[in-house]
Amino acid sequence: MDAGNLAWSVAATALVLFMTPGVAFFYGGLVKAKSVVSMMMMSFGALGLVSVLWVLYGFNMSAVDSTWAFAGNPFSDFGLGSADSDTLVGATYGATFAIITVALISGAIADRAKFWSWMLFAGVWATVVYFPVAAWVWGGGWIMGLGDTFGFDASVIDYAGGTAVHINAGAAALALAIVLGKRVGFQKGINKPHNVPLVMLGASILWFGWFGFNAGAEGTFNLLGTEDSSVGLIIVNTLGATAAAIIGWIVVEKIKDGKSTSIGAASGAVAGLVAITPSCANLTPGWSLVLGVVAGAVCALAIELKWKLGFDDSLDVVGVHLVGGLIGTLYLGFFATGTGLFVGGNYEQLVLQLVAALGVLIYSFVVALVLGFAIEKTIGFRIKNEDEIAGVDTAVHGEEGYALADA
Repeated sequence: MDAGNLAWSVAATALVLFMTPGVAFFYGGLVKAKSVVSMMMMSFGALGLVSVLWVLYGFNMSAVDSTWAFAGNPFSDFGLGSADSDTLVGATYGATFAIITVALISGAIADRAKFWSWMLFAGVWATVVYFPVAAWVWGGGWIMGLGDTFGFDASVIDYAGGTAVHINAGAAALALAIVLGKRVGFQKGINKPHNVPLVMLGASILWFGWFGFNAGAEGTFNLLGTEDSSVGLIIVNTLGATAAAIIGWIVVEKIKDGKSTSIGAASGAVAGLVAITPSCANLTPGWSLVLGVVAGAVCALAIELKWKLGFDDSLDVVGVHLVGGLIGTLYLGFFATGTGLFVGGNYEQLVLQLVAALGVLIYSFVVALVLGFAIEKTIGFRIKNEDEIAGVDTAVHGEEGYALADA
């Protein structure tokens, strides 16, 4: 790896790692004041645990030798003791994706989850879901080889994680929301964000870090600086789709509720980031703007589904990440440059995107549902109702987010 690629790879790794504290701030501001410590600890707990598991065996599992292998051998280089420098840089970059994918799930069970039950779920889910799915999508697995399997000229496109990160996390979030059930007093307007500036700060950190998330592979895999580098297209699409999604969300808010909110703008930005993740290198800037508007508007409507369907996804992980990930992944089937149905291609790209999306969605949901129920029926996953009412921070962590001294 030359000096330019190496420098950008290290910088991108730091940017993506910073996104998990960004998730902690974003989620922390959205919950009630007496849940903010619990909410942020779930992200930091994932950061600690998943990092260790990735170094020990997760990276080994994220690449396979044959298309239909489930995952790589976890003991092939246990602890990465024999990896060279370039491999270690790539491994560290990959770890940041695993960390944030797990952290994203936690938003669906805000205000009512036991911390150590969450940690058990996080470790097992990362091992049996995220690490193998990363191999399927990027490490030579069945999703990466799906085009050849079908005899198509096209192949599945997921540049930075529409399936592996967002559909994966969103499906697991839906499963856990079902397992843990509804919060006490579940109804529309149950909780208002306790700290709007914290939400805006978290969304800003996420947008900042997302340039490493989407463009980081250009250095990590020695693509930066070549004549056909996609980095310029990736960064302009990351900007444009996100900005357009803000507009899409707040316009829907204005029409639906009469007011456009800062929380809506922040949520719209995240929805746009989610949607552009799989497609950042395979859309023209104009089609990225259209994607952003569509993702922002549809996700703004999708978050209402929990009230109609009766599942308590506390912080709208399903409405933003699962729906946004599906939009971004399937959109490529229509508008991917050269292969999309409407831009010079045919039906092949759409079929591939649909099969990949559904495969990851179903697998992640089923495993998370089984795992969540197993934890709930053994050590318990949900805190007591009285502790939820009193405040999960003091009940679980013995801390308060805002301990004001007496005057």
